[in-house]
Amino acid sequence: MFVRNGHEPQTNLRFDWTVEEIESIYNLPFPELVFRAQTIHRRHHNPEEVQGCTLLSIKTGGCPEDCAYCPQSAHYQTGVNRHALLDVGEALASATKAKEQGATRFCMGAAWRDAPKGDEFDSVLEMVRGVRALGLEACCTLGMLTGDQAKALAEAGLTAYNHNLDTSPEFYGEIISTRTYEERLATLAHVRQAGVTVCSGGIIGMGETRADRYGLLKQLANQNPHPESVPINMLVRVTGTPLADQPELGALEMVRMIATARILMPTSMVRLSAGRLSLSDEAQALCFLAGANSIFMGERLLTTPNPEKDRDRRLLDNLGMRLWA
Repeated sequence: MFVRNGHEPQTNLRFDWTVEEIESIYNLPFPELVFRAQTIHRRHHNPEEVQGCTLLSIKTGGCPEDCAYCPQSAHYQTGVNRHALLDVGEALASATKAKEQGATRFCMGAAWRDAPKGDEFDSVLEMVRGVRALGLEACCTLGMLTGDQAKALAEAGLTAYNHNLDTSPEFYGEIISTRTYEERLATLAHVRQAGVTVCSGGIIGMGETRADRYGLLKQLANQNPHPESVPINMLVRVTGTPLADQPELGALEMVRMIATARILMPTSMVRLSAGRLSLSDEAQALCFLAGANSIFMGERLLTTPNPEKDRDRRLLDNLGMRLWA
């Protein structure tokens, strides 16, 4: 029997995975890996449906962080124009449109290192309340949070808070110098303590080794409870960022990452996130077979391109799958 959002009683889940165990799963012969992942997926989720999510940039560009993959960093010249925080009404109009297009989760991202205090944060709280009033799940990614900010977001009705770990602790310093791994983990702890569900994943294709992918998965899968939402992103190479010339990663690596995440975190939503434009329909189908059960819809993910809704509809129709109603 499956239930949505991983709310099934968490029996037989593990939080003590070793790197060696994760490596052995990740490197299984491909048919065996996907079979195991699909078997586990069917125990906890409906294999015929995926959740549609929409991500809106509510404050764009000028971020003081130096994340090497990010076009919104103030450290790089990427052609991204800076925009102040959106008006609440404008954000809710986008949420309404997302709902009409089939999304059931609306995510709001702001290019801040730390979530601000004062009027801007109050506006975000109003956005969260408005999104929830529309009957949508509300997710935010606003940078680092204090415990009090996490509580305020929880009181406003926030469903989930996204704060990715990005990569392994060992490779992290090659990608970001302006925020420590420990600070990321601290924000996740504040979110958990406030009673908001955790959305945390990472990015592959940044020049990391497979060992770094195992390390990221260990960090995620050994959280107790597991993150309810695990977005797996493929690097979107943006001119002007330090990672613009990274070689393209093969699609099967994305499938292996998703399948391993599904095996390690059976009840979590595994989200096929950034980088889908580089994946063929066949590769995306393999990702669903491997346990991905969520996609981001809309023409953009913050500032990077994303498949248009008509392509997503055609893909799901061809696969005989559907979005959550």
